[in-house]
Amino acid sequence: MIIFGTRRTVTQLALVVLTCVNCHRSAAHAVLKAVTKFTLFFIPLFPVRTRYAHQCTACGFLLWIEKQQAEALTSAPPAGAPPQMPPQQQVPQQPWPGPAPQQQWGPPSPNGNGHAAPGQHPGARG
Repeated sequence: MIIFGTRRTVTQLALVVLTCVNCHRSAAHAVLKAVTKFTLFFIPLFPVRTRYAHQCTACGFLLWIEKQQAEALTSAPPAGAPPQMPPQQQVPQQPWPGPAPQQQWGPPSPNGNGHAAPGQHPGARG
């Protein structure tokens, strides 16, 4: 008796932000690689089929795509990464254009923690 069959393994290649064709929301999509292998006595021997897909994380819609499309999506920056900005030139700091702000300090608080005691503020109920 010979036992043979197939086994599929799914690997997540990347997570990118796309607009879903099903729910029309801008959401993260998992780029997936599904490999089906021929098995003999439950041992995977060689790949029979390789497919690529992306799946919407908002609605779960799965769309099979070509290998070239999957490679293009995996080369994009990952979801959640800050956008790549060109380096900016260092701008010298300018002094404040107006007069320096005046800080008014009152007498030290009687309780020593920097806060006024209850009833010392104008309009405070004591």
